[in-house]
Amino acid sequence: MGSSGTVLRELRGAQKTAKGVSLYSRYVNRPAGRLLAAGAYRIGLTPNQVTLTSAAFTFSALAAVALVRPSWGLAVAVYAGLVLGFALDSADGQLARLTGTGGPDGEWLDHVVDCAKMILVHTAVLISFRRFFALPAEGWLLLPLGFLFTAVLTFCAGLLREQLGSKAAPATADGSASAHVSRIRAVALLPADYGVFCLVFLLLGDPAAFRIGYLVLAAVHAMFLMAFLAKWFGELRALRTAD
Repeated sequence: MGSSGTVLRELRGAQKTAKGVSLYSRYVNRPAGRLLAAGAYRIGLTPNQVTLTSAAFTFSALAAVALVRPSWGLAVAVYAGLVLGFALDSADGQLARLTGTGGPDGEWLDHVVDCAKMILVHTAVLISFRRFFALPAEGWLLLPLGFLFTAVLTFCAGLLREQLGSKAAPATADGSASAHVSRIRAVALLPADYGVFCLVFLLLGDPAAFRIGYLVLAAVHAMFLMAFLAKWFGELRALRTAD
């Protein structure tokens, strides 16, 4: 077993492409996941065990949202649990690539946990709205349901896009221009990043601020869904006409 420095260097070489990844995932979540993957490697955890640890932190935080009255202390605890769970979600794949132990079972487990997270995070908000919030109108209870619909549809449509085929990006003669476009895309994707979404839970100490922040993110994610659906449909249609 190599030193921690050696493991970290090997992990840096076992990263996925940064294409289509926001600045948060690229510069915050993946590096945090790399450190966690190195720690998991040192103590002998498997990628699947890291995935289940990620689920434990995430689901515990979401249970707290549903069961505990909102406060600033709860806000910090929930945010910490969600962010750590997200970093561990990155660590499991990095550990699998480092050890060469990835497989269909691990990928399946990772996607199942991701899907459960997408469902539970908005279900927990719905329960918290119903139990603890003095809502201006009961129509606010529809907001988590709408956000849930958006999140699950984006997740499933994205997976299907990956499974049904990939369209190679057109070659570009100017590498610096391509890098510039990639940086712009990384910034543009920030509002749709799960790590950025987790920030809204820091507002749980102020119910009105949380509702408005959650509403704004729901609207932004809905707009991203429309853009993603149009993009993915066009790419798959182009694949059909190219055959």
